[in-house]
Amino acid sequence: MSVTAATATSVASTATTSSSSSTTSSALTSSDFLNLLVSELQNQNPLDPTDSTDFINQLTSYANYEQQQTLNTNLSSLATSFNSMLTLNATNYIGKTVEAKGDTATLQNGQASFGYSLNSAASSVTLTVSDSSGNAVWTGSGTTTAGSNSFTWDGKTTDGTQLSDGGQYSLSVTATDSSGNSVYGYTTISGTVTGVDSSSGTAMLTIGKTSVSTSSIIGVTS
Repeated sequence: MSVTAATATSVASTATTSSSSSTTSSALTSSDFLNLLVSELQNQNPLDPTDSTDFINQLTSYANYEQQQTLNTNLSSLATSFNSMLTLNATNYIGKTVEAKGDTATLQNGQASFGYSLNSAASSVTLTVSDSSGNAVWTGSGTTTAGSNSFTWDGKTTDGTQLSDGGQYSLSVTATDSSGNSVYGYTTISGTVTGVDSSSGTAMLTIGKTSVSTSSIIGVTS
């Protein structure tokens, strides 16, 4: 089918009018698509009418478009319902003490509880606690046992200064075996869950001022 400048202008005008009469959204609606097809038929060149195969292909494209729009809408609704369910389930953690993979904890009641895992026994373990600006405030040695190890920081700097509650502090671990190879696995934090926040689309548990995802939880106690 040959489309002249006048024909293209007419089709574009029809689609524009239809779009402006619906919503301010730039998405192509079902009504827009049908108007385009009707305008194409009304303005086709009599000497070169729309080929039936092309017309069927266009109708097929429209059908696929409709199905895709419906599928997207259904998937969006399903995702919303699923997130709501995850948030509801996450509320079961409130009031529970959890252990989660992570390295940042909030100093509360003069202490912050951490943990770390070693792939095998270490000959040397160095623990460093840093503030939210990345400055090291405490450095010391840790236990060298293979597997899970716990560490409760008393909120004091290396020189003995007591820091105020409410700050967020991170733990970094350097663990090596007798050959100097790293045996460090991962770091954990622990604390009581006080709330759930799903504003990001993912259910996040609140521990002090720290947020952790439910997928990072590796232990729960009453």
